Amino acid sequence: QVQLVESGGGSVQAGGSLRLSCAASGYIVRMAWFRQAPGKPREGVAALYFGLGEIYYADAVKGRFTISRDDDKNTVYLQMMSLKPEDTAMYYCAADPMYGGRWALPDYRYWGRGTQVTVSS
Repeated sequence: QVQLVESGGGSVQAGGSLRLSCAASGYIVRMAWFRQAPGKPREGVAALYFGLGEIYYADAVKGRFTISRDDDKNTVYLQMMSLKPEDTAMYYCAADPMYGGRWALPDYRYWGRGTQVTVSS
């Protein structure tokens, strides 16, 4: 069983930055960040496929968010810049020991508990 522990959420003003972290306790080959705003479905934000070196971003965050990995710490980061009020959501990291659909929720076996990001205008 892999455990994912997120950190780094908080409240910022529009235009500000935050960095989220997700530390994994076991073997995984890919990790992604999803977010869910109240009343909306959970959506993919960024995904990183370790062995393939592939990175994907949702259109809404391209050019503002960066996903990266620290191999030694088995931790993935989401650097969020130029934050907008519409980025306000609970952010979840997800991971799986097998490759699968980048934004398909059922394709991720492990999920963190989430960390809240609030962006005020």
